[in-house]
Amino acid sequence: MSVQIIVGAQWGDEGKGKIVDHLSEHVDIVARYQGGANAGHTVVIPTKGPNGITTREYVLHLIPSGIFHSHVTCVIGNGVVIDPVALMSEIGQLQAAGVDLHGRLLVSHNAHLIMPYHKLLDSIREQGENKIGTTGRGIGPAYIDKYTRTGIRVVDLLNRDVLCKKLKQNIEEKNELLKNIYRSRTLDVDEIINEYQEFDKKIDQYVTDTSAYLHNALQKKKKVLAEGAQGAFLDVDHGTYPFVTSSSPTSGGACTGLGIPPTSITSVTGVVKAYSTRVGNGPFPTEQLNEVGERLRSTGGEYGATTGRPRRCGWLDLVSLAYSVRVNGIERIAITKLDVLDDFDEINVCTGYTLNGKRITGFPTDVQTLEAIDLEYRVFKGWKTKTSDVRSYGKLPARARTYIEAIGKILRTKIWMVSVGARRDQTLTVR
Repeated sequence: MSVQIIVGAQWGDEGKGKIVDHLSEHVDIVARYQGGANAGHTVVIPTKGPNGITTREYVLHLIPSGIFHSHVTCVIGNGVVIDPVALMSEIGQLQAAGVDLHGRLLVSHNAHLIMPYHKLLDSIREQGENKIGTTGRGIGPAYIDKYTRTGIRVVDLLNRDVLCKKLKQNIEEKNELLKNIYRSRTLDVDEIINEYQEFDKKIDQYVTDTSAYLHNALQKKKKVLAEGAQGAFLDVDHGTYPFVTSSSPTSGGACTGLGIPPTSITSVTGVVKAYSTRVGNGPFPTEQLNEVGERLRSTGGEYGATTGRPRRCGWLDLVSLAYSVRVNGIERIAITKLDVLDDFDEINVCTGYTLNGKRITGFPTDVQTLEAIDLEYRVFKGWKTKTSDVRSYGKLPARARTYIEAIGKILRTKIWMVSVGARRDQTLTVR
């Protein structure tokens, strides 16, 4: 059995889409194991033409990033919550771009569906005083229904009577909440039933028991790449709660989110941005609310692929990363966006936390402690050289290699790849 897991080792937006696309050349299956359409995985594909290299950018929200390799089958696992509107839109965009999905996209019959009332409730709650900075796409409310055992699954679309019964019960309850608590508009049961029955006609060709499919593939020695969304510090159990997502982006989520055994996992790769970013509210120890943060944002194009929201930016935090390495069992790291640091005279890296003058060990996930800590930094001299044209690790500037290798040494983890741009060919293997 051979399953590689790719996890975001920070707060998401690390560039997992590019790394998964790069690795997909050598696997048979790419499977997404959690999250919803709040995730945005960007893939930039270069094409050589008479006027040089041109690129085309794709932003995927639900379909795994391996879809651009014609030999790869892509799986949306049971741990994902699916917005039918977003999925059909994504399928349409890929087909319009000439991507053949026939027999290459599989959707778990046990995946839960995001309903119109989930989106409405999410947007209302994010307008209150206790908002946490979600995308408002119904992800949290869909997971709430999943764990209160009232959710609608893909398999429910196959039986209109079952769908009607479940939806009527759900919508009556949600309408009471919308009307009496939130003073909001209510929803029409028949309209939603008809809409989702139409969705069933379109999605039915992709639906299967993906856990059984993956089991059979592993028995045949197929290579599987498990793709997570968001990042470790947004994990509902291990992140900076309550400013987290509603699922498990950490490596452990791959087994429950795909229905595969832990014994099938052969490696875990963490994707790490060469600095740090975060979207939404919550603690962010190394955030730079100054010219440095603005410079990282503008140079790195740090705006959400899904929402367009500006990302909060700061220096790399090795204390939090050491925690992520431990929780995920990360054996090797892919560093992205190194080129964003090309013009900095100095680059800071957080190497320690202190609280009330005393150094603390580990990464405290409670908000109160994270907001009270002071940081220790190690300063690296910048390399002041363009790296986006470099095509082998040994050709990187010496100071860039010093920076990269210090990260690996402090984390006691192998640095496997370094990305110096968005394109496939801007990925360097560290040998």
